Amino acid sequence: MKAAAFAYTRPAALADALRAAGRDARFVAGSQSLGPMLNLRLAEPPALVDVRRLPELRGARVEGGRLHLGAAVTHAEIEDGAVPDTTHGMLPAVARGIAYRAVRNRGTLGGSLAHADPAADWVNAMTVLGARCHIAGPDGRRVLPVHEFLQGTYRTALGPGELLVEVELPAFSERMRWGYYKVAAKVGEFASAIGAAVHDPALAMTHLLVGAIEARPLLLPPFAGALELAGDAAIEAFGARIAAALPQADAVFVHQHATALARAVARLRAEGAA
Repeated sequence: MKAAAFAYTRPAALADALRAAGRDARFVAGSQSLGPMLNLRLAEPPALVDVRRLPELRGARVEGGRLHLGAAVTHAEIEDGAVPDTTHGMLPAVARGIAYRAVRNRGTLGGSLAHADPAADWVNAMTVLGARCHIAGPDGRRVLPVHEFLQGTYRTALGPGELLVEVELPAFSERMRWGYYKVAAKVGEFASAIGAAVHDPALAMTHLLVGAIEARPLLLPPFAGALELAGDAAIEAFGARIAAALPQADAVFVHQHATALARAVARLRAEGAA
């Protein structure tokens, strides 16, 4: 199929993009998610506003230890180290596992978050990292924790005419450790289960996440000894907490996600020992 007719504009500055968007237009950058939806006519916006080259969305900087990544930074730029990384290798490792290189060359961090597919890597990685989303719109700017920005499957807190412009990460210390594991049918496919763990004692941060759950990612409350668990003991402990948080989930779902989280925690421990 082909997309329905739409108007197209490519503004030179963020202010122009916000003015052009109005209430019914859709912003587009890499078009790796919206493009197929247009062709299948799952989305038929009257106008597209191309933001992929806006300078305000292309920057990357570290201020006060916090990493700020423009929403139009591509997966490939993160993978290749073309932007700073304060996560001790987590960002490039996650980027490397997204789809295929052709997709990573065009797909963007902000586009992935705004699409809010629950199985998408950035949706889960940015949640476990405790990122914040900077949003611009007709009423000014606001900042939301990514877990509040993501409101459900393909749903975000973006209002009419609003645009995600930047993602901000905490000021991680040298003691920060991480683990990320996803279950997928083959390399490049969307995950059927994701487990992720981030620990930074300097920030008093221990985040345990399960994702690809047909809802926004689930952050499990940390508990004593969670990062020391291994093998069947880890799967059992994590499975009990996943089942309590998602009482409608069946046993196979719980086991698969508990296993993904157990393997992420094992990778976190291995990274700390390296």
